[in-house]
Amino acid sequence: MARPNCFEHLHPPTIPAREARFTYTFGLGGMSLFLFLSLIVTGVPLMFVYVPTAVSAADSIRAITYVAPFGWLLRNLHYWAAVLLLLTAGFHLLRVVFSGSYKRPRRFNWLLGLATLLLSLLLSFSGYVLRWDVDTFGALTVGTNIVRLFPLLGDWLYGLLVGGPDIADATVVRFYTWHTLGLIVPALLLLGWHLFRVRRDGGVSHQSPVSGLQSPNSPKPPRISRRELVQREGIAMLALLCLLFALSLFWDAPLAPSVDPLAGPLAEPSDIAAPWFFLWVQALLRRLSPLWAGILIPLGVTAVLALLPWLFDTEAEGTAVWFHPAGRRVQVVVIVLAIGIIALTLLELWG
Repeated sequence: MARPNCFEHLHPPTIPAREARFTYTFGLGGMSLFLFLSLIVTGVPLMFVYVPTAVSAADSIRAITYVAPFGWLLRNLHYWAAVLLLLTAGFHLLRVVFSGSYKRPRRFNWLLGLATLLLSLLLSFSGYVLRWDVDTFGALTVGTNIVRLFPLLGDWLYGLLVGGPDIADATVVRFYTWHTLGLIVPALLLLGWHLFRVRRDGGVSHQSPVSGLQSPNSPKPPRISRRELVQREGIAMLALLCLLFALSLFWDAPLAPSVDPLAGPLAEPSDIAAPWFFLWVQALLRRLSPLWAGILIPLGVTAVLALLPWLFDTEAEGTAVWFHPAGRRVQVVVIVLAIGIIALTLLELWG
């Protein structure tokens, strides 16, 4: 028998066949990892052309799109990989909740995954700002002014993000640094730690013999080798790569007019466009005070998600079972939060 390669060593020697089915995990964790790595592969070449200054940032994006050989394709791949990453990571979170895979002994790994998702959101926002056009400038202005409202630390956080009293050249450099180093490094570390914990906990979450659905004396469930699992993952990654190229070939990444440095601040709040993944926050901003809409409610949602495994579930019963009654309260809370975020996003998108 051939010795396992490095990709196979990332998995346990065998995996329960039931939990290895695509219809159990939908490959969402592996897809998120593949898309994250795709962002790095496509982002590094873009760094050679992008110029992080207020005067040249937007022009360098146009140079990537219209002048650099295959720059349009690299930029489109980078953009769509970021969009798909947030979607697959969000659905992965829902899958973990609805299959009870956040329960003991995976509580800490739930926090690692949630932190990685939050860093991915910040990475996408920083990349959005680096376009430095009229759309992103408005979102940056609103976002940094909301940060100022943060109790006690507001002014310090604003200076840390903007690099001075006003948005200028230092702001582009700060966000470029955050995007290429300050956020990507901790995201990679958390992602590696998350994968290590998955491996340490025996791979994908699976039923224990005393889960209530299996008798301790019943025959052991069938298992598949990690080689077979890696082959399945390879097919899924190829399919995802085809989707990524199809999106990139037929739908270009957004590109708005450049910011006029003499135009001053945006005159109308209606001109401000948040990135799609923060449209729900923008919808709240139109209806509530900035402190509540931009800080307290998002922090509250994050805190509730982080504490779910401790607040509602004390037993590991229902692990690896979709919509098990033992996790009903957690499922209801997450469904309510998801419906609220989706409804506010659609309201802002079509309102």
